[in-house]
Amino acid sequence: MPEDDAPYWDKRYQQGNTGWDMGQVSPPLQAYFDQLATKDLSILIPGCGNSYEAAYLMEKGFSNLTLLDISVVLMHRLESTFPQASVAPRLITADFFDHRGQYDLIIEQTFFCALDPARRPDYVEQTFRLLRPGGKLAGLLFDRNFAGGPPFGGHKEEYIQLLGRKLTIKTLAPCYNSIPPRAGSELFFIAEKPQHSL
Repeated sequence: MPEDDAPYWDKRYQQGNTGWDMGQVSPPLQAYFDQLATKDLSILIPGCGNSYEAAYLMEKGFSNLTLLDISVVLMHRLESTFPQASVAPRLITADFFDHRGQYDLIIEQTFFCALDPARRPDYVEQTFRLLRPGGKLAGLLFDRNFAGGPPFGGHKEEYIQLLGRKLTIKTLAPCYNSIPPRAGSELFFIAEKPQHSL
């Protein structure tokens, strides 16, 4: 499956076949980041891509960032984008489903839609494991179908059922500030791991 296939993603980055890449931080995520007051949150961005979100968070003073992607080609590029310094993000080349750690916030931006839909329950389980009690999964989900994939689409009711298995959905609503090509097809969401979880 493509999401588990590092050579597949390496080839897409080598060929510049990255249609999901906006070349900027997503406006809905930027607005969300702007209202985060705690700068020492431990933040994970899985399937991080070119990491415009990470660059923006660093500009805003966030210093505890972990960027994870399965593509070696991409992660080598990020090493020069984010030179190793005291506030550089931690770069990890790995499969999200093998990752271990504990985070206050996990950012979702075009990673979920790259996964085969059969793996979506695994995504929720892994996210639950990676979040600290009270931690949040926040970001964007597509509210539309796609032919073939990746990306793979989905809709609000599906996400409510899926995320609600393990997390408490705080927000799941149409974006009002998407970039024009994605207008009307994105949902912004925040889902929280309960403070007391089994």
